[in-house]
Amino acid sequence: MLNGKVIILLGPTAAGKTDLALALSARWPLDIISVDSAQVYRYMNIGTAKPDAKTLACFPHRLIDLINPDQTYSAAQFCLDASTAIRNSHAAGRVPLLAGGTMLYAKALMQGLSPLPPASPALRVELEAEAAAIGWPAMHAELARHDPVSASRLQPNDAQRIQRALEVWRLRGVPLSSLQLVTPGTAQFPFKTLLVGLMPADRAHLHRRIALRFNQMLEADLVGELEELRKRFALDPQMPSMRCVGYRQAWEYLEGAIDRTQLAERGIAATRQLAKRQMTWLRSMHGAELFDSLDDSTPATVLERCGRFLQE
Repeated sequence: MLNGKVIILLGPTAAGKTDLALALSARWPLDIISVDSAQVYRYMNIGTAKPDAKTLACFPHRLIDLINPDQTYSAAQFCLDASTAIRNSHAAGRVPLLAGGTMLYAKALMQGLSPLPPASPALRVELEAEAAAIGWPAMHAELARHDPVSASRLQPNDAQRIQRALEVWRLRGVPLSSLQLVTPGTAQFPFKTLLVGLMPADRAHLHRRIALRFNQMLEADLVGELEELRKRFALDPQMPSMRCVGYRQAWEYLEGAIDRTQLAERGIAATRQLAKRQMTWLRSMHGAELFDSLDDSTPATVLERCGRFLQE
């Protein structure tokens, strides 16, 4: 009954995905595969809410701690790595449980990647030179003229994403947002799948949980973790690892651009924005069965639903 099945558990940050994934793995022979673009980085433990060593010893997670913070990872690489992990899990007679909040990775795995052009090193150098001359807010304004949908989703200083959206426009003459609407064939994910989504009914309650968790990260010395990373690796604030929520704000704090209070405020605000984007993605995912992450009965309900799926 288990052969060829996959469970996918998605939800916004602070929705309780990890606890539920552990409960499911304690009940059935599941292999947890992380769907998290931040947890792929080694040594970035506090700000990514990575499970602790004791938890990982009991419940190993695939696709965490893959690369160093000065390296890059992509949705395409995730698809390759996740496909291998799924095949290995099935070969061992177990069921893969993909759990996380990076919706782009999940969508790419299930539906295939959108037909986006590959990166152009020469064009990126050109865009960086333009940004150095006029600033990223001005580049954001240019993007708004060509691709208002993408621009509306990005902050004026989000250099990495503004650069990519402008790169796609200049290479293809088509907005990135339009290409992302293209739905590839679904034959690329040939498994019987249960897609579970955790969706908090009370957004204000989720915001309180986000604030609590971010303050706990600061108490656990997120700033100190970043200090050690900057000593160990040649990092800069535009690297994908340093654009992760929490690390970006901690970097500003270490540079003296903001104080401790602003660090907490900006980190919490950025996490709330991330959660909003994650929920938007999740609502758009075809076939997702949504459960209220704030309902005390949800863990038991999801356990029962997964049990029926595994017995089918």
